[in-house]
Amino acid sequence: MNDQAGSLPTILIRLWDGREVPRLGLGCWAIGGPFFAGDTPLGYGAVDDAESIAAIHCAVDLGIRFFDTADVYGAGHSEEVLGRALEGRDDVVIATKLGNRFDPATKQLTGSIAEGDLKREARSAVEGSLRRLRRDRIDLVQLHLNNLPIERAGEVFDVLDDLRAAGTIGAYGWSTDFPERAAAHAGRDGFVAVQHGMNLFFDAPTMLGVIEANGLISINRSPLAMGLLTGKFAAGQVLPADDVRSNTFTWMDYFKDGRVAPGFADRLERIRHLLTADGRTPAQGALAWLWARSPRTLPIPGFRSVAQVRENAGALEKGPLRPEAMAEIEKLIDRPPEGPARER
Repeated sequence: MNDQAGSLPTILIRLWDGREVPRLGLGCWAIGGPFFAGDTPLGYGAVDDAESIAAIHCAVDLGIRFFDTADVYGAGHSEEVLGRALEGRDDVVIATKLGNRFDPATKQLTGSIAEGDLKREARSAVEGSLRRLRRDRIDLVQLHLNNLPIERAGEVFDVLDDLRAAGTIGAYGWSTDFPERAAAHAGRDGFVAVQHGMNLFFDAPTMLGVIEANGLISINRSPLAMGLLTGKFAAGQVLPADDVRSNTFTWMDYFKDGRVAPGFADRLERIRHLLTADGRTPAQGALAWLWARSPRTLPIPGFRSVAQVRENAGALEKGPLRPEAMAEIEKLIDRPPEGPARER
């Protein structure tokens, strides 16, 4: 890999350890491939590992340095692919998540670590991630149980405090959409980030307020609304049955039964011209909206190909949307009120 090849101008964010990286990461759920809860698909369908690794290498060549995964994605496969692609690279930041039990052989989600000895299983989960990622230290470990009670989450963070003191991890955070949960642990020394749903369709102002007040990093899950904000889904298009978007989970707003959920395509069309100004694609405009929304945001769009990485990375060249475009979007998008906190 050539560190300079095709590198783009970037907007930067300062991390908890003082490093500055471009304000764009890559989310590695999709490259984990298929995994299931019984017959229910939880992945984005079949993947080509060689293409995934080529895409990761392309991202590094373009300057991207933040990669987010989870032990459960592909029942460990996402971490394995990321570990193969980035082995020996100490200039990248790897974030992973723990909290789910899974069987790598059957690709099945089998439960939650909260069902057993929470502290022991949290420690064991980090050890498993270290092996799959081929690293002796993980930069950021996030709790992956969105609505775990505050006190029980504290038990996990106590373990992560010990691992941080030992040098096994650099810092930790929580993947949660509940602001009160994030706020309860925001004062811990090692707690540096919240991963939460946020995009043009859901603004997350309450969570963003907690993050900004506590100097945390807002890692934006679903920044492209599970792909909808790419503008590439035709009306009536049906996704494959092995795609997570073919489900009807209550937390999954943007797709239902494999089709775009009602109302979202219309909202996108109202603002498409604002997202694509200055030569951006809709996806690049959606990322630019997040950068303009707060200096703490770090979106992590998913990918499965080199082309998707190149398109997302291209957003860095143009930077945040202009204030006038942000104001006009708010007039046109007809976004529902934030409402009570829930999983997203």
